[in-house]
Amino acid sequence: MIHIKQAVIVEGKYDKIRLSSLLDALLIPTNGFSIFQNPEKRAWIRNLAKERGIVVLTDSDRAGRRIRNYIQSFVGKEGTVYHVYIPEIQGKERRKDAPSKEGTVGVEGMPTDVLLRALAKAGVTEAKTNHAGLTKADLMEAGLVGAQGSADKRRLLLRRLSLPQNLSANALLQVLNTSYTRDEFQDFCRQLEEDSCILPM
Repeated sequence: MIHIKQAVIVEGKYDKIRLSSLLDALLIPTNGFSIFQNPEKRAWIRNLAKERGIVVLTDSDRAGRRIRNYIQSFVGKEGTVYHVYIPEIQGKERRKDAPSKEGTVGVEGMPTDVLLRALAKAGVTEAKTNHAGLTKADLMEAGLVGAQGSADKRRLLLRRLSLPQNLSANALLQVLNTSYTRDEFQDFCRQLEEDSCILPM
């Protein structure tokens, strides 16, 4: 059982059940899109973000991204938000008869080692004192934004890091700054330069 001092925000009750066996933490489900019509829960999450920080751990599908972005928007800059991303793995949860619309496994069905690794990378399971401190200029210099072929290069990096392929440049920057050091980022960039693989469009 891993202790996390921040409150962990998930989408549904099955995600909460799944994580309750792994984490000693306050687990709060948004109950899907109902968070959009629940001002009391939004206020609670906002206060938790200010007081102790929150961890947002949603599925990598469209619905999960929408909920994640909504939480970030109402928390704003006054609170601390750690975004934890799970990779896009094809399949379905054991309790379901059919895969989700996008055909990927959510938090509920994610392997334990993948979940724990994602949480550790976000810096919420142990103290991390040597964050990358990267800016958008660093991404531009690395050819990850604002250059010809930058989208393909960014997708290759996302694949290497087991992150959702449609993660925005801003979200990627946030992950890099909370999960990796500057040296690690530079190593990733060197590997990208050496890799001649062309991503499928």
